[in-house]
Amino acid sequence: MKLSEIKTQLKSLNHIRFKLPDGSLVPPHFHITEIGRIQKQFIDCGGTIRDETKINFQLWSAEDYDHRLSVSKLLSIISIAEKNLALSDSEIEIEYQNKTIGKYHLDFDGSHFLLKPTQTNCLAREDCKLPSNKEKVPKAISTQCLPDSNCY
Repeated sequence: MKLSEIKTQLKSLNHIRFKLPDGSLVPPHFHITEIGRIQKQFIDCGGTIRDETKINFQLWSAEDYDHRLSVSKLLSIISIAEKNLALSDSEIEIEYQNKTIGKYHLDFDGSHFLLKPTQTNCLAREDCKLPSNKEKVPKAISTQCLPDSNCY
């Protein structure tokens, strides 16, 4: 979900609710403790230099049960962040504390914002001679590296 999309969806809501991948809800007394622009420049395993920009929302649940983040307050925070951080209409990434800090994609089901799991991936599959995502990779015969396999 991009920044423009969350703003559109927020305008249709009375309350903000986030749903975790297991179907449970983030407690209603959550706070969004920060909104940021994350710029990442990196080299993938094939040697390609890449640039990535995301907008990060940090979602936090505290023992502060008396406060709820209103739609208008969140829209106001987003507006301030857009102006002061020069935010573009980038994809939103959600950070939420579970056993460790999790990073999630964001979707919407008409009433809840859905935290969707993120996955690591090889961005240089052809260079690394890996099968495409659609091909099934046979299960390994052994969990140990074979001699002369160049695995570590």
